Amino acid sequence: MKTLEPLPYAYTALEPYIDEQTMKIHHDKHHQAYFDKFVKAVEGSPLENKDIKDILKNMSSVPEVIRTIVRNFGGGHYHHSFFWTVLKKDVPFSGEVAKAIEGKWGSFEKFKEEFNAKALGVFGSGWTWLVVNHHGTGQGHGGSLEIMNTPNQDSPLSEGKTPVLCLDLWEHAYYLKYQNRRPEYVENFWKIINWKQVNSYYLEAKK
Repeated sequence: MKTLEPLPYAYTALEPYIDEQTMKIHHDKHHQAYFDKFVKAVEGSPLENKDIKDILKNMSSVPEVIRTIVRNFGGGHYHHSFFWTVLKKDVPFSGEVAKAIEGKWGSFEKFKEEFNAKALGVFGSGWTWLVVNHHGTGQGHGGSLEIMNTPNQDSPLSEGKTPVLCLDLWEHAYYLKYQNRRPEYVENFWKIINWKQVNSYYLEAKK
């Protein structure tokens, strides 16, 4: 894949919570740059035709000379591609993932509280994730849900965890609209979560 996939919806699809201008810059400039630098880094190497998820899952097999570039730009490309898919307005909180969240945290509100606290605790740039931790106990052999942060473009995949939901906390994700009001951006995120897609990722991760 030598060209970046377009955004899966209109730039205005998440208005008023994420504005058109931010989506244009975020996808067409930031994500494009991650994609281009990743493609250039792996060109001509054994990684060139490998799936990005497999690469991030096995960072120790990435040649040391390009490992940092792959972590940063390959991670940036994969994380953004994933992020776009979990965003949609007016999708109700439902499905198996909703049951699992309520089972683990006791209520949606308690889950949201912990997720928000993690997101507001990210220092500098990074991401907050809801993942299935395959090393965890409980909820059967498929692993249990966990909220975690990663700095910069480090990936949960590299830690053996499968993302089902994420929030981009780099300033470029929200600064045009929210400036330094990260709490407002985090609060509005709950209005644009594509729970149908999150549920699909959860079911896949539990297999």
